[in-house]
Amino acid sequence: MEHGGALFYLKFSEQYKFGVTSTMTTMLAVTVLLTLLSYFATRKLQERPKGLQNLMEAALDALRGFLAGVLGSDSIARRYLPLLATFFLFILFSNYSGLLPMAGHLPGLAPPTATLSVTAGLAIVSFFAVQFYGFKTHKLGYFRHFLSPIMPLLILEEFIHPLSLSLRLYGNIFGEETVSSSIFGIVPLLAPLPMYVLGILFGAVQALVFTVLTSIYISTATGKGH
Repeated sequence: MEHGGALFYLKFSEQYKFGVTSTMTTMLAVTVLLTLLSYFATRKLQERPKGLQNLMEAALDALRGFLAGVLGSDSIARRYLPLLATFFLFILFSNYSGLLPMAGHLPGLAPPTATLSVTAGLAIVSFFAVQFYGFKTHKLGYFRHFLSPIMPLLILEEFIHPLSLSLRLYGNIFGEETVSSSIFGIVPLLAPLPMYVLGILFGAVQALVFTVLTSIYISTATGKGH
């Protein structure tokens, strides 16, 4: 699997230029695809959904029901569903982009979640979302949790969470992409179908793990016992 360097550069001045990589173009394509899906699924909302609206509602209802078990109630799951569903769908589609033919080798096509900078960015958003919701729920009382003899450890724990999220997602997806690429190179005729099936399952699991861990961190920050 080879992501390569910049595909082209956006030049702002003689000294400053910005390199656009395959990861960026794939990430943009995923964002555009999700935006179009959202638009066409909601442009003509019906009381009895059908087609794309029905599919999207069923998927989001299933995710909300699952998260309700993690967060404690359906009302809480609804409150944080926009953020958590965005994480899940973006990571899921990013993971699945690695299943496309020549992903990682074809210029302009590389799974974003196999790049540490992307998973780190997602983890940073998760980190600030947790702090925002915790402060929004408890106001200044949110920081009372840190006022204890083990305050340094509690603060360190907050920063370990995004580090763990980013490394876990990056390591798993990059490892899966590397192993798949190696197997395809050895047995190109027999490997594709089983590896695609495993890739579909693995991509969904990793998207769900990131989403569930973020929901747990939010639940901890906003809970009464914080």
